[in-house]
Amino acid sequence: QVQLVESGGGLVQAGGSLRLSCAASGRTFDSHAMGWFRQAPGKEREFVATISGGGGTTYHADSVKGRFTISRDNAKNTVYLQMNSLKPEDTAVYYCAARGGWNTSAFPQNYDYWGQGTQVTVSS
Repeated sequence: QVQLVESGGGLVQAGGSLRLSCAASGRTFDSHAMGWFRQAPGKEREFVATISGGGGTTYHADSVKGRFTISRDNAKNTVYLQMNSLKPEDTAVYYCAARGGWNTSAFPQNYDYWGQGTQVTVSS
């Protein structure tokens, strides 16, 4: 069982930055690939970024590539999402998720554990 707690969301102006953190419980954190997803009101949950268990492989959605960066610190059982050059269309609830396996995935159905989400609001 893995418990995930996100933090770092908030209100920011367009062009600003935020760093989201996701702290995980458990002693096998580095065996789990991690992902960030987001869901805006009235829209489906969408993939943002994913990172392998060891941190050597990452993928980012085209909509955030070059602006967002996923990373992890396995010593701290934490995964991060650095968000720069934020746009109003980035406004959503952001969720971190953990897979039961090492490899990355962009599909939410491949993740076993989810955090409660953190709100990110970007004003224009």
